[in-house]
Formats: sequence, structure tokens, C-alpha cells
Amino acid sequence: MPGKPILSDVYVNGRKISAGEIAAEAQFHNAPRNKPGIAWRNAARALVIRELLLSEADRCGIVAESRDCGTGRRETEPEARIRILLESQVSPPQPSDEELRAIHKAHPNSYRSPDLYEASHILFAASGEDAAGRSAARSRAQAVIGILNADPGRFARLAKEESDCPSGANGGRLGQVSGSDVVPEFDEALRQLSPGEIAESPVETRYGIHVIRLDAREEGRVLPFEAVRDRIAEAAEKVSWARSGQAMVRNLAAKASIEGIDLDFG
Repeated sequence: MPGKPILSDVYVNGRKISAGEIAAEAQFHNAPRNKPGIAWRNAARALVIRELLLSEADRCGIVAESRDCGTGRRETEPEARIRILLESQVSPPQPSDEELRAIHKAHPNSYRSPDLYEASHILFAASGEDAAGRSAARSRAQAVIGILNADPGRFARLAKEESDCPSGANGGRLGQVSGSDVVPEFDEALRQLSPGEIAESPVETRYGIHVIRLDAREEGRVLPFEAVRDRIAEAAEKVSWARSGQAMVRNLAAKASIEGIDLDFG
């Protein structure tokens, strides 16, 4: 006797969303490689919510003209109708100044100026595709670190002699940088160093292999509420809007007949 199919159709108020439609949608939903059922369930859930919203748009008589999304594409007609429906029926409360100040107080590290570094490096350039070149660069970098362990004062001279970065002409000095000015691996290395310290191991990035020295650090500071109020308000409004939208969908689902999946709003 054949077993129950892994994928099955879903019904919303009698309207069938086929397993094929769900499988096509599933490619847009991430899931662990060995758990395709998660992507399928997320896809089915998204299509059920879409159907609930379009049915409500029908009930409200919404006819919408598609508009440019600003990404080189235009909305589809269903996307436009859902947008108009949500704009007309989702009215989240605006957070008060007191609520915004409470967010700022509760999460101060989210509203900091970036750490600033004075840093120097010696770059041994090698592309990520050049395994032999990167191996040679790594060996050269390790040899330079060995020299610097014995004589740190030779950093500037070695940068001028060895570095493949234009900063070598300036003794390897990069000047003042923040984490956003450098690639993540370089930023992580700087975070681990104390002023005057040279990284004990070569640091690999897409540019090649680096010998890194931290010359100085200025810790970021918590920004005053007035400086970040608009940023906090924007984030809080997005959260409020999402919650209101979820409440609307939850209400529509409660009144609908849905077969084949549990929306599980939590």
C-alpha cells in the first residue's frame, strides 16, 4: 500500500494551493540541506497568507495599479492589491518618546559610535583562487612576524621593503579606520589586539595575507538619545507595523477554513 505523500495540496476556503505551487515557492525559502520539509512548510505558509490577504482584498473591492518597486521591477497586480490592503487596514500605534527612550536605555550598545583604530599592516597580495600564491604569501608573512617578534621597531622598514599595499611607502600606516572601513577579518584582528601589539599569526583576507599592528584604539561611545531618536523610531515603527500586520493575518486565519497546514502563529 502506498504511503501518504510527503507533499500535499493545501486548501484555503476551498481554494486549492497545489503541492506543485508550494514546491515552486519553496526555492525562495531557506532551510537546512537535510530538512527540505522546513522550506516546504514555510512556502505553504507564505502562500496561505497570500491567499488570505488576496481574499480580503477581493472582499474590500480593492483594485490597485502596480508601481515601480525602485529595484528595476514593478509590482505584480496581486502584490499591489496586498500593499493597498495593508496600507488601508494596518494602522500601528506610533511609539511615544517615553517608549523610545526606554529602548535606548535598554539597549545602549546598539547606539554607539564605532570604535576607531590607528593601524598599520604589511600586505602580501594573493588572490583567493591562487592556492600556491597564498601559501607563499603566508610563509612570507610568518617569516616577517618572526623578525618583528625579535625586533618590533623594524615594522616600518619591512613595510616599505615587503608590502604590496601603497601604504608600505608610509611604513604600513593606514591612518584612522573604523570596522566598516576594512574587511571583516581585518576588523576582527584589530578587535583582538592591544595598542602596540602585532597579531601573532598572519591574517587572511580576499586581498591576501596581512601582518597587522594596532597602534591606537579609541573606544566608541554611547550616542545620546537625541542623536539616534529618529533611528530608534524608525526601527520601533517597523516592529509595530509587523505586529499589527501579523494580528490582521491571525484574525483572517481564525475566520477561514484552512486544510493541509497549521499556520502556527505561536
